[in-house]
Amino acid sequence: MHDRCPFVSNVKGQDPHLGASLALSSTFAPRCVMSPAQAAEGGSVSAEDRIRLFGVPLGEIGREASASFRHAWPLVLGYVGHNLLGVVDTAMVGRLGATELAGVSIGNGLYFTASVAAMGLVAGLDPIVSQAVGAGEGARVRAAFRSGLRLALAISGPAILAICLVPFLLPLVGVSDAITAIARDFLWARAPGALPFIVMMGIRSLLQARAVTKPLMWGSVLANVLNIVLNVLLIFGDASLERLGLPGIGLPALGVVGSGIASTVATCGQLAVVAIAYRRLPVLDGGGDTDVPMRKIASLGLPISMTLLAEVGAFTVAGVFAGRIGPEAGSGHQVAIQLASLTFTVSMAIANSTSVRVGQAVGRRDMRGMRVSGWVGFAMSTVYMTFTSIAFLVFAEPLARVMTDRADVIVVAVPLVHIAAAFQLFDGLQVVGSGSLRGLGDTKSVQYANVFGYYAIGLPVAGVLAFGLDWREQGLWWGLCAGLCVVAVLVLGRWAHLSRRTIERT
Repeated sequence: MHDRCPFVSNVKGQDPHLGASLALSSTFAPRCVMSPAQAAEGGSVSAEDRIRLFGVPLGEIGREASASFRHAWPLVLGYVGHNLLGVVDTAMVGRLGATELAGVSIGNGLYFTASVAAMGLVAGLDPIVSQAVGAGEGARVRAAFRSGLRLALAISGPAILAICLVPFLLPLVGVSDAITAIARDFLWARAPGALPFIVMMGIRSLLQARAVTKPLMWGSVLANVLNIVLNVLLIFGDASLERLGLPGIGLPALGVVGSGIASTVATCGQLAVVAIAYRRLPVLDGGGDTDVPMRKIASLGLPISMTLLAEVGAFTVAGVFAGRIGPEAGSGHQVAIQLASLTFTVSMAIANSTSVRVGQAVGRRDMRGMRVSGWVGFAMSTVYMTFTSIAFLVFAEPLARVMTDRADVIVVAVPLVHIAAAFQLFDGLQVVGSGSLRGLGDTKSVQYANVFGYYAIGLPVAGVLAFGLDWREQGLWWGLCAGLCVVAVLVLGRWAHLSRRTIERT
């Protein structure tokens, strides 16, 4: 049936990389539905299409889930791989001591707060590019991408400066001088990595919109290989070689500074892989409006940036307060947050895939396909997060032992991992909801939901429980859990409302 559909033929002719992804999504376009004449020529309706779930043929849901999975799984590995950079830093530095681990915990949180806020501005590319690809407007795709790269370069400098200056604020919130010094040293070594990270996010928008996602996976693989090797060599110096029975070569043990340098170099390697993939992309045919100034991308990206800043900032503030409670509390928070972040990256990849497929459907003016893509994304994330929640409940202690061998830190981390199990499902719903709304071009409502959920509900509740009722670090996490649940409900409700309407292109 696809061969008789002019839409699919045109798309395949414009960009062979879109292949199965857009061909499958075109199944949902009304003009490609099998007509009686086609059925008379030998077509038939499958048994799966006769069974309906919430009014949608089961076969249609299955095809969308299959297409979404093929688009998402390299993104999953890519995001998990990128998150593993922080996990490796934590695991390596955790061998140095609780104070060092607490300092790197705060440092990593502050680094990602600044870098993802800048990344959010560049993410304004996502709905523009995905909708243009869905509409077959190659010229608009190229114009938007060029503006996005210029924006990425422009904001990288301020982001690096912010990362370098923010450690001076830590004593003002009660963080000890020892932990502050470690966080500062780590951040100054890690800060240059913000430039390749932000630029890479711009290229990511284009690659995933054109269904070329495997380079993102391979970039993460290379980054992790570099990060592991360099962490071992630079943190421990010649001692790491001697443990392997190799002679020393004069490498100093740089400690947390070595960990920051390793992550920066690894991010540069990741950028190199995705940049090569971009250079090898075939030209996408088609025209479209090429007036896509940086301010348009920034206007869409600013709410995304504020959303990311609200979420990451809330957990970073919790990390700072955990460090104020004590080194063991700060270290236990870092262990739990790294495990929760690792599972979250899978749902984030599903969310990005959902955002692209929703945006492509909007570009094709296929409202039915848009709705199916969004709800299938919610379903995939819900199933996955249910399993991770069970894993956190059952295997909390073994998972914590992977991150650190210090008994005092493990005792603190295990209850926090149990609390993380409680909000896994809501975490998956809110991130996929954010991605679905981004595909529609609606970024402001997600911003409002996150700011309200975390700062009107989450952090105030966390403060009362942690310090008012003396629940300490567990109170911080229960407060964050409450805020996350509110965000998920608000975002899901917004998607349910908008997905019933006809959406205009961004």
